[in-house]
Amino acid sequence: MSRMISSGSSLNRRSLLLGTAGLVTAASAFRFPTPAIAQGAPLKVGFMLPYSGTFAKLGKFIDDGFRLYVEQQGGALGGRRIEFVQVDDESKPETATDNMNRLVGREKVDVVVGTVHSGVAMAMVKVARDTNTMLVIPNAGVNEATGPMCAPNIFRTSFSNWQVCEPMGKVMFDAGHRKVATITWRYAAGQQMVGAFGEGFKKVGGTVIEDLALPFPEVEFQALITRIATLKPDAVFAFFAGGGAVKFVKDYAAAGLNKAIPLYGAGFLTDGTIPAQGESANGLRTTLHYADDLDNPANRKFLADFKAKSGADGDIYAVQGYDAGALLHEGLKAVKGDWSARNDVVRSMRAARIDSPRGPLSFNAAGNPIQNIYLREVRNGRNELVSIAGQAVNDPARGCRVS
Repeated sequence: MSRMISSGSSLNRRSLLLGTAGLVTAASAFRFPTPAIAQGAPLKVGFMLPYSGTFAKLGKFIDDGFRLYVEQQGGALGGRRIEFVQVDDESKPETATDNMNRLVGREKVDVVVGTVHSGVAMAMVKVARDTNTMLVIPNAGVNEATGPMCAPNIFRTSFSNWQVCEPMGKVMFDAGHRKVATITWRYAAGQQMVGAFGEGFKKVGGTVIEDLALPFPEVEFQALITRIATLKPDAVFAFFAGGGAVKFVKDYAAAGLNKAIPLYGAGFLTDGTIPAQGESANGLRTTLHYADDLDNPANRKFLADFKAKSGADGDIYAVQGYDAGALLHEGLKAVKGDWSARNDVVRSMRAARIDSPRGPLSFNAAGNPIQNIYLREVRNGRNELVSIAGQAVNDPARGCRVS
């Protein structure tokens, strides 16, 4: 059963500020007469994230990153105080619609921020479209959210599955690999990520000899690892995250394949998982829109502040939550906190140029980020920068009709 947690301390209530869930019947249904009155009432933000299960740490870091940004702004965004409501989506698509409807209908949140699991995210996107609720996606990369299901009220501060994996095709080809196998979970994110890698790899002349998959969230990898050993590809491209990524990398190394068949992946293979993977992760190369040692002022400040707040080292999940706060701040700042100026909020968010810890961050017409994709290698317990695999990569937003 999903858990609803109300977060109502005075400190926490100064944090987000954007929304639309409470404006389900359009801006005229609930308009603030003046910015001064608007600033007197908190905006209600619903976090719909995994606080338990495989992706629990990811959900917590997104939450912590968002709250950190709000605290850095003095507890308000665009002059608006914030009230938080949390729901544990448990990464269960079957309960996602009810959870989203509960946030929008019963809790009457103004903005929803979520989630990690792509299947859950698609249910959230449908409700957001049907109710005209502002939705900011701080992780799930399912292509459709900013593709065929795009809408003016839907933004993403993370990535599309295509965006982070397509550049790896050329990286692996340039490294001399011509025949590769892929492995992932059999669900939307996994299929789209290995598909994007395959698109990039085939475009430059490579061949994918086999796509291997197992149901989400199973972690019994031995049969597929044995299959990889039999296939003898030049290299393997993998997508797993969270606890599944930990076990796969350790199992791959335990089988001795890391010495014979180089392992590459989407960055989630090693993001937030290296401490548990230990030496098994050393030398793994991945592509993602962040590297732990990016040397820019925004990242240095973010890492120091996140460590001071949480006691943990910040990672891409925390950055994505942090930037969700930054994006909402840009929208509300433009209207001095007056949420009734909804169209102006959306325009300002679309036009936002954010100095992110990940580097320059902007947004396309579909609400997807335009950003650098980095090649990283696990060294010294971190995902350290090797090079920029793709500069200002812009997802093609296939099927999106928003202009």
